[in-house]
Amino acid sequence: MTSLNDADTDRGYPVDQVNILNVEGREFILVGTAHVSRESAELVRRVIEAEKPDQVCVELDKPRYEALTNKTRWESLDIKEIIRKKQLSTMMMNLLLSAYQKRLGLRLGVVPGTELLEATKVAEEQGIPVSLCDRDVRVTLRRAWRSTPWWKKTVLLSIVLTSVFDSKEITEEEIEELLKRDVLSEMMKELGTAMPSLKRVLIDERDLYLSHKLRDAEGERIVAVVGAGHLRGIREALLENREIDLEEINAIPSVSSSWKCLAWGIPIAILSSIAYIGWTKGPEAAGENALYWILANGIPCAIGAMLAMAHPATIAVAFFSSPITSLTPVIGAAYVTAFVQAYFRPPVVREFQTVGEDAIVFSKWWENKLLRVFLAFLLPGLGSMLGSVLGGVEIFSNLF
Repeated sequence: MTSLNDADTDRGYPVDQVNILNVEGREFILVGTAHVSRESAELVRRVIEAEKPDQVCVELDKPRYEALTNKTRWESLDIKEIIRKKQLSTMMMNLLLSAYQKRLGLRLGVVPGTELLEATKVAEEQGIPVSLCDRDVRVTLRRAWRSTPWWKKTVLLSIVLTSVFDSKEITEEEIEELLKRDVLSEMMKELGTAMPSLKRVLIDERDLYLSHKLRDAEGERIVAVVGAGHLRGIREALLENREIDLEEINAIPSVSSSWKCLAWGIPIAILSSIAYIGWTKGPEAAGENALYWILANGIPCAIGAMLAMAHPATIAVAFFSSPITSLTPVIGAAYVTAFVQAYFRPPVVREFQTVGEDAIVFSKWWENKLLRVFLAFLLPGLGSMLGSVLGGVEIFSNLF
């Protein structure tokens, strides 16, 4: 037997932020919060102290919990190992999203995730078990990145960067307005229209994952503290008892065979075209096209490294590596330049500790060595991509 208690206000809670569900004899109290809201933290404490549940579940995974509680976590980070594993783009996106929340929090005088930490703190005070119920953020980001079409990845990154550096003043009243279900539903609708695959990974899958973890939680009365954007999805999943394949939504999608064929097909087409030009027009023409490919790739990639104010060795490597890496999908020029930058200009402990605060200040990206590694990854990568397009178009046009 499942039902939604529409009389939440009988207990003194705002009905648009607290939902009380009766599911097969168990009671789930869902608290929807804004992650940079002081009032949300106060509401969380109030609900847990009043309800005294058997367990408190929070919208956190282990890495995010450690990020909120362990202020020295960056000190043990091996940036070169992250680059070797090709996880730098995921790490950069995670940092940008965290920086956006931190920017809001600094303006409101609230540390992002305060209400989640408040939930764990109150539970410990009351002797109530705490469960971290969210999917691993690294899995979520990698699934989101893989599910986003390549032509939308740049748009997505631009939106995130714009949000991080946006100087528009945001009041706490505007943040609290996001707690209203109709506003959030409209936001989710817009996100689903613009990028359906992204909304599915970031919102829908996590709604199902969180609801599954809530059902697995021990006890008859469960308080769940989640972002307001998940409130509706979790409520519906619990009431409808939706099934979920945890293994499937925890898997990182592999690169499709068609994309692999395309990734290898383009380099083969470039090399074949140069060979054909040499056969039909002579070695000199082939040499000219090969030189054009080298310059078209090397120069934009090197300019990107210069714009990142990278180490001279990084700039040189950008120029010489891009024409080669552009002909193989195994590794991109961006990872090569980032690794060289991290090798010659390794970040110091202080820069790891302040990266969250520095990321929200535009000029600090060139002062903080860790952020400059990100720039040495992003800007040469964009240059190499542009160069490959220019070089490929020129060579293919010379076939005729």
